[in-house]
Amino acid sequence: MDGNENFVKVTIYGQEYTIKAPADARYIKNIAEYVDEKMREVQEELSTPQVPAKVAILAAMNISDDLFAERRNRDKSNGEVERRVSSLIEVVEEAIQQ
Repeated sequence: MDGNENFVKVTIYGQEYTIKAPADARYIKNIAEYVDEKMREVQEELSTPQVPAKVAILAAMNISDDLFAERRNRDKSNGEVERRVSSLIEVVEEAIQQ
């Protein structure tokens, strides 16, 4: 067993969990709070109370959608940066040749 592992107690959607992770305890708690918040948002949007497993799956879908959207935005931004860098390189090369 690695000596860098932490055991952190967190509460997600009213259920307590002990998480073993090599990450900082505050980081693990922040993740748990985020998941708890997303699950509660899902339940608020539903007309009737749902079993926690269903709420968790819907929250996971929402979190995954957020992740995929961020990846698309990052890829788009990276593409724009690459285009601008290429353009600047061309300008610099032309200036050097003159």
